[in-house]
Amino acid sequence: MIPRPHNRLIVICGAVIFAVTAAVSMSAAARQTTPPARSAPPTAPPPAALATLLLDTAKGPIEIELYRDDAPKSVDHILALVRRGFYRGLRFHRVEPSLVQFGDPLTRNMTYRDGWGTGGSGQPIGVAEISKRHLNVRGAVGLAYAGRPLDADSQLYILKIASPSLDGKYAVIGHVTSGMAVVDRLEVADLLKLMSVKGEAVK
Repeated sequence: MIPRPHNRLIVICGAVIFAVTAAVSMSAAARQTTPPARSAPPTAPPPAALATLLLDTAKGPIEIELYRDDAPKSVDHILALVRRGFYRGLRFHRVEPSLVQFGDPLTRNMTYRDGWGTGGSGQPIGVAEISKRHLNVRGAVGLAYAGRPLDADSQLYILKIASPSLDGKYAVIGHVTSGMAVVDRLEVADLLKLMSVKGEAVK
């Protein structure tokens, strides 16, 4: 004679079976209703930090904001020269009704005045980052050169009046944000006491 199972055992087994069945059903429902995980969208790269040059001249201060996004190699070349003190003690060697120009190390020596405008750092940038976005308007800061745009090096010009004839020929790498009245007063041989990068310690 087969013994009958105990009633309590039947109740316990039934509860276990019910719990397992409910858990499986809930898991399946969760799989059906939970949307698939989405990967995070790629984040845009941060914008390039602005670079501002501070010029301490014999006639007063000038601030120049550089177009790092549009002329990265040109701007990095100028910044490297500034950070090593290349422009300290230079003179403005060219002053005309339309522009002023500086960046020739020969201008530290007054006896070389006849040759002012022919010198540089000796390491041309090697690229011509000429952009249609930045034109030769009043306050524009561009790379001067003799010969080819690829030969541009340390010499910079600041326009006192718009000069559209220069568009497409010279790389405009920045603009004066403060001090155009100072630019208008500059004369040949005026001293550039110091040129530094805003926010950076001067060496």
